[in-house]
Amino acid sequence: MTETFQISPAQAEVYETLFVPALFGQWAPLVVEAAALSPGKRVLDVACGTGVVARTAAARVGPGGTVVGVDLNQAMLDVAARVAPDLTWLQGDVAALPFPDGSFDAVLCQSSLMFFPDRAAAVAQMARVTAPDGRVVVQTYAPLDQQPGYGPFVDVVARHAGDDARTLLGAYWSAGDAGELRRLAEGAGLRVLGVDSPTGVARFPSVASVVDTEVRATPLGDRLSEESLDRITADAEAALGRFRTGRGDVELPLCARVLVAQRREE
Repeated sequence: MTETFQISPAQAEVYETLFVPALFGQWAPLVVEAAALSPGKRVLDVACGTGVVARTAAARVGPGGTVVGVDLNQAMLDVAARVAPDLTWLQGDVAALPFPDGSFDAVLCQSSLMFFPDRAAAVAQMARVTAPDGRVVVQTYAPLDQQPGYGPFVDVVARHAGDDARTLLGAYWSAGDAGELRRLAEGAGLRVLGVDSPTGVARFPSVASVVDTEVRATPLGDRLSEESLDRITADAEAALGRFRTGRGDVELPLCARVLVAQRREE
């Protein structure tokens, strides 16, 4: 299994309505652009979640192309199918992708590599199902010590929710070493075209919304009492105050990593 938890239907809906606009929407065009897609191409979105990358790719490849999203969480796929019923959504594990060798011209993976227990095996599977000369694009995030907003926020959550919370939230930032990304790709037989470090921003209407998105909408939300969540929100107000804009919303700097690699021609 490539993930340690299953998302509930309610959490999957919150993921689409909160996480996607706050975090993931900004990276989808960048990932798709790095894949150098054109009309008619075949695309796989690995660990697709509710499908924002797949939807973005579908607009690029057009009606003559093929876009498939695969995810271990059925609840995520149910939301993806509701939002984009014209695309193909399959339940599957990145450790054993259910496709023949060379099935896709591009394989994309956004904000998920950090959750795979065997990252080398996952990248090897992505490489396997990529056609010769096709591209593999993997987006992750820089380590937590390079995140000026999320670093203090994780400290706040861990103070109230314990080390388990730090481990869970810390997973997001555990696959951002550029050298390690290169080694994973090269170990899978891919040719690395580059590892970029774009900077984005996570936008939230309030600090309370940060907590809603990053804590309530994760498995932590089921483990914490309302009192604990209220205390986290109160302390986060102080920790994240410097990121509040003149409009009253919150903008947290977000440093990403984007690995672009190519399957060698046979």
